[in-house]
Amino acid sequence: MEAKRKANDGVGRFHQPRPNAGLPLPERMLSHPGLLTIAYFLGLVALITVLLLIPAASREPGSTSPLVALFTAVSALSTCGIPVENTATHWTVFGQAIILVGVQLGGLGVMTFAAMITLFLNRKMNISQQLLTAREVGVTKLGEVKGVLAVVFATTFIMEAVTFAVLLPSLLKFTGYRWRTAIWEALFYAVSSFNNTGFTPDASGLYINSWSVGMPVMISAFLGTLGFPVLLEIGRSIRRRIAPRRWSLHTKLTLATTFLLVGVSLLWFLADEWNNPALFANADASERLRGALSAAVMPRSSGFDLSWVPWVSDETKLYMSVSMFIGGGSSSTAGGIHVTTFAVLMLTMITTFRGRDEVTAFRKRIPGRIVRSAISMTMACALVVFVASMALMQVTGRSLTDALFETCSAFSLGGYTVGVADANNPATMLILACVMFFGRIGPMTIVYAINKTREAVAIHYPDESVSVG
Repeated sequence: MEAKRKANDGVGRFHQPRPNAGLPLPERMLSHPGLLTIAYFLGLVALITVLLLIPAASREPGSTSPLVALFTAVSALSTCGIPVENTATHWTVFGQAIILVGVQLGGLGVMTFAAMITLFLNRKMNISQQLLTAREVGVTKLGEVKGVLAVVFATTFIMEAVTFAVLLPSLLKFTGYRWRTAIWEALFYAVSSFNNTGFTPDASGLYINSWSVGMPVMISAFLGTLGFPVLLEIGRSIRRRIAPRRWSLHTKLTLATTFLLVGVSLLWFLADEWNNPALFANADASERLRGALSAAVMPRSSGFDLSWVPWVSDETKLYMSVSMFIGGGSSSTAGGIHVTTFAVLMLTMITTFRGRDEVTAFRKRIPGRIVRSAISMTMACALVVFVASMALMQVTGRSLTDALFETCSAFSLGGYTVGVADANNPATMLILACVMFFGRIGPMTIVYAINKTREAVAIHYPDESVSVG
């Protein structure tokens, strides 16, 4: 009897039924938020693609090519904004409205909407859903998730409303006081800028020569890259008069790294492109500074005003590729590996060179699991970018510089292009659409979706050193 009991215990231990095995498919997906996120995103891609195929969505006779519609849908929902057709001349107002809705849904985040759908259906999120949603919006306490989601919505719409109000007077002047056109362009720019999407509603692109339009768009795009957790903490600090020294480590690292990257980018562009005749022929110092400031802020997230990109040097393209690969802040409308991941990598490198064991910043210790996550995510993202760049070189014959630039733009959801994405070359659109999907969903969410939770292994193997470097 004792042997039989032990045998049964062994069977129960190693052959336990899965907790969700007997549930219907919808309930199983709701209990697995990673899969729900991917399903939600793919469902929206299919819906936006079908709507863009309607003949009324395009100005040309007949309907748009299915592949162009698919690529545009992925580009909008991922908040990337790489265009293969001119948004103003190819798409009607109806088509532009579909794109704008896709941008808004993508900017709010597929994980945020997945959580809201779950709340609507179940009225209460389970622990795993709350954990993943908490990571998406950047909170650590599960009880804060619902309140933060409401604040995320409010913050998004308030920022877009303020940008719209600031842009409208200038756009009225540029459009010859055509109210309908000015209101539509102001709304489009307000949504696109905060969500860091490079789609523009006018054929000429961003009115970059005007500070009254370019500066509000730039500020809105910059705030969008900081991420909701940072914006929320800054807002709370202002209301409660909390000193910056009491901010969280995440906010401090995000702000410090972001301003450092913007400053370095500004200096790089001024030093390398100041005398570029293709960019600044007959331009005064004010115009050059405005162009450099735009190049320092925009490429990491939003691809407004594409006209100058093909004319920069190869060195600047490579630098912009690195900048786009880093991207913006965590839980923001930007993509990339995110500035906090980059900061953790740099701090880890400095700690190793100094011969120390603990990675610290602002008198706080960064846990080892965070360091491992940063290294793992960066390696996974670098592998995706490398493979996609090689594939683009094969199908286009373009240089590594151009292929890497386009891939990093798609991965970071930046929206800049040097013409590698081509409506006449389906392979380029498919490759870049996959990269944009990866950049929007994120490697951590994909890993969470395809791997089941496993119990911790109690076996620890002996240590043995290996030579590195």
